[in-house]
Amino acid sequence: MSTPVDRTADERVRAADPVPAGPDTPQANQISHPVRPGRWLAAGVVALVLAWLGWSIAVNPNLHWDIVVDYQFDRVILEGLWVTIQLTVASMLIGVVLGVVMALMQISDSRILRTGATAYVWFFRGTPLLVQLIFWFNIALIFPEIGIGVPFGGPKLVTWETNALVTGFVAALLGLSINEGAYMSEIVRAGLRAVDPGQQEAAAALGMSRAKIMWRVVLPQAMRIIVPPTGNQFISMLKTTSLVSVIAGADLLTVAQRLYLTNFEVIALLIVASIWYLVLTTVASVGQYFLERRFSRGFGTTVPGTLRGRIGRNLRFTGSAR
Repeated sequence: MSTPVDRTADERVRAADPVPAGPDTPQANQISHPVRPGRWLAAGVVALVLAWLGWSIAVNPNLHWDIVVDYQFDRVILEGLWVTIQLTVASMLIGVVLGVVMALMQISDSRILRTGATAYVWFFRGTPLLVQLIFWFNIALIFPEIGIGVPFGGPKLVTWETNALVTGFVAALLGLSINEGAYMSEIVRAGLRAVDPGQQEAAAALGMSRAKIMWRVVLPQAMRIIVPPTGNQFISMLKTTSLVSVIAGADLLTVAQRLYLTNFEVIALLIVASIWYLVLTTVASVGQYFLERRFSRGFGTTVPGTLRGRIGRNLRFTGSAR
């Protein structure tokens, strides 16, 4: 039996830490949700504005929606779309490889390697991408011929004309991939630096080589940090390819411009190109979401936000920072 002192202590404990109210308790039934008329008013205004904008765009006769429908799956447009996809994928692959190499050079013990990688990142991140594209397109003004031979003025074994070799597509690929490599270098370097150095020391104590430590210990953990910004870079690259229109890169925007210069349907053709950019961005956003979720397994974290939220964020223009 408990003494009166014990019962008084129990009562004090229950008073200080009451049992949480369940859904059927009187305390839960007494909870009321406050009415927020301001929130409902703001939501109504936003819905009204969105509905008005949608209706104005849909019924505007100057947009020529019939032209948009006719050209949406036009052969020329689809060819430009395919060039855009090729440029995006190829530029990102080359950029990722360059980024990994430059990141490894930046964390190397060799001062020469670190200086070379730092100079590469400094130059290609410090100059506008548009300037780089125009430079590569006019590289023949500096090097009329490109050849393979003995360096420092020695004889050349094989030569090619630069104008024939560096076409608009090749110039666009060079500009996009080399510029992307500078950004990917910083992303990869940050991911590698985020891995605890103690794990590398433990792996070295077990007799693992530096290459094996990088492949088996560092990279699997760094990928969790590298993948999200790399996905953002890929989505940004989809839209950045539109810059190659200034060097006749035959991408989606280039062919749309060529079409509206002949039929003067400027807005309609720009809408056609924008729809395809939105489609590509949405598909890439879905892929990024599942890829991030795959690399987040086993780390006690989940991909932040929902799939719908991720798509909405990626649809925003992120290429202006270049």
